[in-house]
Amino acid sequence: MDERALATEIDAFLAAHHVFTLATSAGDAAHAASLMYAHEDFVLYWVSDPDTRHSREIEANSQVAATVAPDYTDFRAIRGLQIAGVATRLTAPRDVERARTLMAQRYAFLRELAHGPEALRAAAAKAGYYALRSKQITWIDNTRGFGHKETLVVR
Repeated sequence: MDERALATEIDAFLAAHHVFTLATSAGDAAHAASLMYAHEDFVLYWVSDPDTRHSREIEANSQVAATVAPDYTDFRAIRGLQIAGVATRLTAPRDVERARTLMAQRYAFLRELAHGPEALRAAAAKAGYYALRSKQITWIDNTRGFGHKETLVVR
């Protein structure tokens, strides 16, 4: 598949799913967390408490890996993404607002937070917005043959 077709297929797959698994590390200990995301181009955005383990580990080591894969019972149907990239907490107001907008467009419950209970609004106000800037995305598609993989290097 040519690079443009691969990029289109990856983008469509990201749009069709809502949860990714983020792998972070600190020292010799690895950690994985499932997070809801929005995306634009090949950047994944999410909101998280800065005190969670994955958020703290991103501050210490921004090199991360991630997967997007639904649950399958037949290995011949497996399709998914393996992503390598750099994750950061967004601090520039314009970047935070873009992430907030993308997340709110994708998830109705985030739009409803402004009218939710005070405790929920307080927790949301404390949360940080994060971005994973993909460097390399490997597309796994067993519908094209067992172990079929194609890699997109993101420029």
